Amino acid sequence: KEVSKPIFVKIRLLNTIKETIKLCRDLKNAGASLIAIHARYRASFERKGAGARDGAAMLDQIVEVKKALGPDFPIIANGNVITYDDVVNNMEISSADGIMSAEGILDNPALFLPRHGNDRKASIEIAVPAGLPSAKPGADQKKKRKLAKKLREIETIEAKAKTSSHLLTKEQKEKIATKDTIANVIAQMERDESTKNSSSAPNVTNVPLKDLLEIADDKTSMANEYLDLASTYPTTMRTTIFHTRRILKIELGEYQLMEECTASKSIDDIRDVIAKVVKYQNDPASFTFDLAKAKKDKVALAKKKLEEGKRKRYEGRMMRKAKREGRSDLEYYLRQGAAVPTVEEIDMLCSLSYEGQLKAWKANDHSQHCMGYHLEEGGCKRDRACAFLHVDAIGKNTFHETDEVAG
Repeated sequence: KEVSKPIFVKIRLLNTIKETIKLCRDLKNAGASLIAIHARYRASFERKGAGARDGAAMLDQIVEVKKALGPDFPIIANGNVITYDDVVNNMEISSADGIMSAEGILDNPALFLPRHGNDRKASIEIAVPAGLPSAKPGADQKKKRKLAKKLREIETIEAKAKTSSHLLTKEQKEKIATKDTIANVIAQMERDESTKNSSSAPNVTNVPLKDLLEIADDKTSMANEYLDLASTYPTTMRTTIFHTRRILKIELGEYQLMEECTASKSIDDIRDVIAKVVKYQNDPASFTFDLAKAKKDKVALAKKKLEEGKRKRYEGRMMRKAKREGRSDLEYYLRQGAAVPTVEEIDMLCSLSYEGQLKAWKANDHSQHCMGYHLEEGGCKRDRACAFLHVDAIGKNTFHETDEVAG
């Protein structure tokens, strides 16, 4: 009643179907117009099997929610979607009104295209949003991003102060005092943007289905089409690289171009990488497999698996510690000191004394990570025997395959 726009909500399953149904009813009564249900439980370090982060989605629970909320309230099912056959089957299994895809559509942005059939003489009407940013972000957008970053920093300071005995410095107190002002400025900027965008109707155009099907059959064409959109509606290079990697994951791996793609500094750099893929596909003899590079990649993969194993052992120790102390939140210690340092932080820390480095390391919530790995000449001397995490600092283009960037 308070807003003119429909409110869509996305949730995960709660611990019991009864709790999930109650939450959905509460959301409906509070004014939600649609609910999308990711049919897995909240991410947890201890949950395994069906409904876990890496387990099968429990679509049968969506059936119960749909029955409880009635046929007139739209429910969207999310989970277990890799192919269009999955879309059709999940619609039938879940009794949902629609299907949402996350991981599947990252690998294949044309995942839903088969719903339009295969009539190559047909065309599809597409509405292109108006009022979106130009290729170069304006001063207002840059200002808003800076303000949002400041607000996140303040919220992080507040969270640390609430969950620990962390004493606020004078500078931190001054930052917190500006929180309301910053939030009000951002809110006004968003209202101004909303007014500007709502005044522009979308442009409707007809696209031949034949053209879309041809692009969908060629992943390099699909990746280049994505880059066209990224040029028109700009985002960060990190996000652009992530999506290109997902679309061309197999091809970049086959031609040993993954590292080159990740190191790209511009959209033109990424296009050059895609051009190499096309060249190697058209002329297989022009590609020479680099054994030295393959060996290097194998070493990097072994290191990654070692770190993952070390991490699991650490998680087990911290959960047992929380259990011994009688904490209801078994993941309490896993949230302390988990923040990965950034490249900028590492550069700044290099100029400090050891005592200053140690103090800043703890204050910036990096205590789970090995300081020597980042700051000692030649890296951590303990190497595999080190009990701390050896994780590379985060740069502008850094990401992991588990990042949910699209979301």
